[in-house]
Amino acid sequence: MASDEITLTMKPITIIGAGLAGCEAAWQIARHGLKVDLFEMRPQRMTPAHQTDQLGELVCSNSLRGTGMHNAVGLLKEELRRGNSLFIATADAHAVPAGGALAVDREGFAAQMTRAIAEHPLITLRRQELTEIPEDGLVIIASGPLTSEALTAKVAALTGREHLYFYDAIAPILEADSIDRDKVFAASRYDRGGADYLNCPLNKEEYLAFVQALVDAEKVETRDFEKSIHFEGCMPIEELARRGEMTLAFGPMKPVGLRDPRTDINPFAVIQLRQDDRHASLYNMVGFQTKLTYPEQQRIFSTIPGLEKVKFARLGSMHRNTFINAPNCLTETLQLKQDPRIFFAGQITGVEGYVESAASGFLAGYFAAAYAQEQPCQLPPTTTALGALLNYPVNADAENFQPMNITYGLFPPLEQRIRKRRDRRQAMADRALTDLAGWLQQLPTTIGL
Repeated sequence: MASDEITLTMKPITIIGAGLAGCEAAWQIARHGLKVDLFEMRPQRMTPAHQTDQLGELVCSNSLRGTGMHNAVGLLKEELRRGNSLFIATADAHAVPAGGALAVDREGFAAQMTRAIAEHPLITLRRQELTEIPEDGLVIIASGPLTSEALTAKVAALTGREHLYFYDAIAPILEADSIDRDKVFAASRYDRGGADYLNCPLNKEEYLAFVQALVDAEKVETRDFEKSIHFEGCMPIEELARRGEMTLAFGPMKPVGLRDPRTDINPFAVIQLRQDDRHASLYNMVGFQTKLTYPEQQRIFSTIPGLEKVKFARLGSMHRNTFINAPNCLTETLQLKQDPRIFFAGQITGVEGYVESAASGFLAGYFAAAYAQEQPCQLPPTTTALGALLNYPVNADAENFQPMNITYGLFPPLEQRIRKRRDRRQAMADRALTDLAGWLQQLPTTIGL
């Protein structure tokens, strides 16, 4: 072993950013018995979206999406459970009712994540902003979608790209006791799970007036030197309204599977409210990410039946998301092609979503630990959710690269033909978990603390 390689092995691995990806990467590295220096700029420097100094703060929604094996994110969560992920263990411990989805109490989740990291003997949490990428030792850049301007400039210099960002929108959160329960009804779509969502019903006239109000409303303007690009899965509600008067009725406001028990009919459209904390004191507006100005949000959303006197715990907002062109920049082990001591993890790699970000950190942590110990990196099979998620950003079309959620469309097809979609997805999940077990058995023995 060369002397510089000994230095890499002995020096703590630096992780920039203590969001979901950074915390998960730190946890996995520590499980290998290696030391970590984890840097987090909050509260020294806050972001436009974060409100606390807690690690792993969830800023956009408290939902981690579906739990079943018939959607790929449910499979990804199960794979993380079997891989001893800190993220999913913490989420399971702070789950709140959400029908067929896994949603968490935000405060409890972040508090436990912070304690776990701060109390780990191999992880040193450093509350300071890094504006330079360390010139020696292994580094994982997990600075997330709200990477500071100074660090963004350094990443741009490394990757050769200067404008690597798009915009994401945050949905409002409402105080539960200000919702008029006489005008809303509790139900989950098609009665799946419990009646975990509150539904605000609209007739056709109310719906069309609401859509027009969104189109006409005052928006927060993008700065002239910035290009506004929205991730399709998190499109602002007013942008969807501009696409046509029925777009919302077939999108986030679709009434299908939501029968009003008071009238025994389906409303023309609905706004769904999902529990946001364990005590059901807060609800968020499902699919209502927005860049409307605050006064316009209060005016327009208060016209929704049941929300006439609603109190907003948090209004919606826009924030910048930064990501690199991963197919051009990264190897299949999430290392920078021109400097293999630098790894990337989380949304900055072009994965989208809480679970996907944590999974990216899980993989980067393992890859970095293996590299530091001069062990071969075993890639997860592409038949697994972890493997499919890893394969997308590093092998996608670089010319048209955009952030992506995990989906069964990223998996290789089954050998046998299964006609029913539900059965086909279950078979893909069964194959994934079988292949995952084989992959986990090949990994080096880790040190659990």
